[in-house]
Amino acid sequence: MSSSRRNFIKQSAKAAAGTYIASMGFSAQSYARIIGANDRVRVGVVGFSDRHRSSHIPPFMKFYKEMNFDIVSVSDIWKKRREEGAAFLKEKMGHDINAYRNNDELYNSKTVDAVFISTADFQHALHAIEAVKAGCDVYCEKPFAETMEDNRAALKAVKASKSIVQIGSQRRSGPNYIAAADFIQSGKFGPITMVELTWNVNQPGRWRRPDLVAQCKEEDLDWKRFLMNRPFENFDPRKYLEFRLFWPYSSGMPGQWMSHQIDTVNWFSGLSHPRSVVANGGVYVWKDGRRNWDTTTAVFEYGPTNDPSTGFQVVFMSRMHNGDENPAEMYYSNGGELNLITNKVSPKGGLRAREAGAMKMQANLLPELSLSDLAVKVEAGANTGGDALTTAHVKNWMECIRSRKQPNAPVEAGYSHSIATIMANAACRTGEKVTFDEKTQEVMAGGKVFKY
Repeated sequence: MSSSRRNFIKQSAKAAAGTYIASMGFSAQSYARIIGANDRVRVGVVGFSDRHRSSHIPPFMKFYKEMNFDIVSVSDIWKKRREEGAAFLKEKMGHDINAYRNNDELYNSKTVDAVFISTADFQHALHAIEAVKAGCDVYCEKPFAETMEDNRAALKAVKASKSIVQIGSQRRSGPNYIAAADFIQSGKFGPITMVELTWNVNQPGRWRRPDLVAQCKEEDLDWKRFLMNRPFENFDPRKYLEFRLFWPYSSGMPGQWMSHQIDTVNWFSGLSHPRSVVANGGVYVWKDGRRNWDTTTAVFEYGPTNDPSTGFQVVFMSRMHNGDENPAEMYYSNGGELNLITNKVSPKGGLRAREAGAMKMQANLLPELSLSDLAVKVEAGANTGGDALTTAHVKNWMECIRSRKQPNAPVEAGYSHSIATIMANAACRTGEKVTFDEKTQEVMAGGKVFKY
């Protein structure tokens, strides 16, 4: 075959491939990142935690064979957790697991294409930056960030990468939540007038690890690497293992619980952050040396930044000394309510004919609806087990790694919920009415930028 004919055939093949790729809705750049159907996705675990063991692994095990995924490596700065992780994952996957002392070793090994991140709250954004700079796709637990400095840096790094990043806001993969978002965004609910969020438990041991604390020795872990960019403190096994009780390693209730619920407010309303927040609370019952409150009430104002005459209020209430952990999310409009515990839309509290007529207005009552009836059904395999939301969420991440489509909870969702949680924490820490500066993307408390 002549050289000119070979070149003609090659160019024709490239043109045909380009036409096909375009017809499938992919750019040439995005198509180049698609992992082939026969290529195994090698997954690493950054931080072998209780969350990873109980919530990430069960859904992963449901789908990894059919989707050709594998867990091959674990990175943990504590020798005990690193060894436990390697043994646990070896038993699950049926082969040896690479165990690394830190993330530098993990990424330098070139053994992983994607990672689960379930480290301390304040580390999530920083570990996500490391992962995407190493070219990895990421499933990153919430809260995404606990300071705006980390939040902005992580958003920038992810947006500059080609990585698929799923934030662990699993409500975004729940059929009932998707149905609620569709109903509100369609206008059928009417303007949101108020939202009530509650998350209550009666658990003196919540976020405590006394048995593990007794086993944790400084010589067995890298304390300086744990601190990352936080101010230096002497080694304290409680702050390492019970970090959710100690600012600045976690904001506690705002980052752990409110981040889930406030994410639905951002999602349903289409607003990326609150206008302002005030908060009150304290450590009233569990006086065990913690810095983060055991009782919190935060009141947010949401609405367009350029129109303070419109908007709605969001109240978040949480206590750790009385409750059954049945988180409630109630959305109100003039026509009734949307209840995400019962998954019902109802006219309860709506404007009735008697009250409307007295003011020469029309009655405004929502219909009785079930969000379950409106929801798109999830295939059985993705909606079984103890945590159906996380199961669907992990599956969505795995699918998006294959398709290179944006996942249900992209980095922007994490950036937005972090603004709200940082604002709430700032209000808790300072006692000030806290606002958000759109221009600088800073949380402002008492006219000053909030940091620590």
